[in-house]
Amino acid sequence: MKLKNFKRESLIPLPVTLISTVSEDGIRNIAPYSCVMPILRPFDLVCVASAKMRDTYVNIDNTEEFVINMPGVDLVDAVIPTSSHVPFDVNEFELANLKERPSKKVKAPGIEGCYAWMECKLHSMHEETYDGFPYLLILGKVVHLEVDDDIYNPEDGSWDVEKAKPLMMTESNQGMHFCTVNDIGKFEPFGAMFEDGKDPLSWMYEKKED
Repeated sequence: MKLKNFKRESLIPLPVTLISTVSEDGIRNIAPYSCVMPILRPFDLVCVASAKMRDTYVNIDNTEEFVINMPGVDLVDAVIPTSSHVPFDVNEFELANLKERPSKKVKAPGIEGCYAWMECKLHSMHEETYDGFPYLLILGKVVHLEVDDDIYNPEDGSWDVEKAKPLMMTESNQGMHFCTVNDIGKFEPFGAMFEDGKDPLSWMYEKKED
């Protein structure tokens, strides 16, 4: 079946992240973002695509800090309250009944109850316009990364998706369909992609975690 080109997003299962920021006046903000991706395996950069007129953009532009919180399915009811258009001075932690988690390297707090937290400093911001609609590509440098001990295996760097139940979504014409992922029991090493069977980035994983 042929679909309209703009529906490409509805066919890509997307992560649901909750990005927390703080304004220059100390107001806490949270917004859900699904257009989030890491930039290549060797780097510590993440990219967030955003509309321009959002409190999250204003706060990141002013403070150059943000936290990407990775929620499980148990936080699905936080998506709509934090996506609502409310006055700039509303504390969205209180609005969504979420508990702050102190951050280590940035002023913006994380969100308690998530399975991972990426504290980021602004690396660069790129403003573009498409068909008259302004949008932003926000590149953040991860300066502190934490994961829930209960889901992470420090021996091989794997994590238990069955236990974490990462919140995901697909789209239809009417809205968002929330879901999660499951492990199908299939594993291949990175080296399998290379002729010599060796992962050229294996040295990165030899460093001990802090």
